[in-house]
Amino acid sequence: MGQKTNPIGIRLGIIRGWDSNWFASPKDYAKKLIEDDRIRTYLNARINKGGIAKIVIERTLNKLIVTIHTSKPGIIIGKGGGEVDRIKEELKKLTGKDDVQINILEIRRPELDANIVADTIAKQIENRINYKRAIKMSIASALRMGAEGIKVRVGGRLGGAEIARSEEIKQGRTPLHTLRMDIDYANVFAQTVYGKIGIKVWICKGEVLAKRDLNPNIIAGGGKSENEMQGDRRGGFGGDRRGDRRGGGGGDRRGGGGAPRGGRR
Repeated sequence: MGQKTNPIGIRLGIIRGWDSNWFASPKDYAKKLIEDDRIRTYLNARINKGGIAKIVIERTLNKLIVTIHTSKPGIIIGKGGGEVDRIKEELKKLTGKDDVQINILEIRRPELDANIVADTIAKQIENRINYKRAIKMSIASALRMGAEGIKVRVGGRLGGAEIARSEEIKQGRTPLHTLRMDIDYANVFAQTVYGKIGIKVWICKGEVLAKRDLNPNIIAGGGKSENEMQGDRRGGFGGDRRGDRRGGGGGDRRGGGGAPRGGRR
């Protein structure tokens, strides 16, 4: 069950809320659903480098409220808010509504969002970076920022090989059957010159024991304040990388090289 069901869909109403919040009569339901899909497709194509994690759509009687969760709010807002105004006018033309409101929410820890992680891996693969290196960098970043586990699966003509295959790299734990476990999931693809490469990402953010507000615009924190998060970014990133390069990489090579010499002598 856990392997075959979308991890987000199975948790709706338990620990996750819906990304579209509105009511409709059976007559109008299909029309509004198609409009939601059109808005999301348009915004993802329009703001290609905006680091969009998710788009939440809410409707009142005559008003459309679109909330964009992004890791790069500056790109979407633009200089003096000009870009947001342009997007708002374009959405008015697309939907045919006069009252459109756009809200932008910043994601403080993009390393823990499956959509942003998958998108980052896809862009690196498109830029001809080795897929294994791209995946391992994303896994290391997610674990450093407090994820309990992460699993990444890629499939297609990996490295330009003639025969398509799939590979999976995982670290930590991602229990898909446990419904109170907060698991974020994304499925994107990288468009390379030799075909599409599919990327699936599962990120386990820990167990939800208390009752959670299902409003999708409330970003669930990992028990840290904004100051602590900023401290993690400043101190954690640099320190870990230096330690890996100096202590981990150098020590292993010297130590590994010394042992055989001693054996020969």
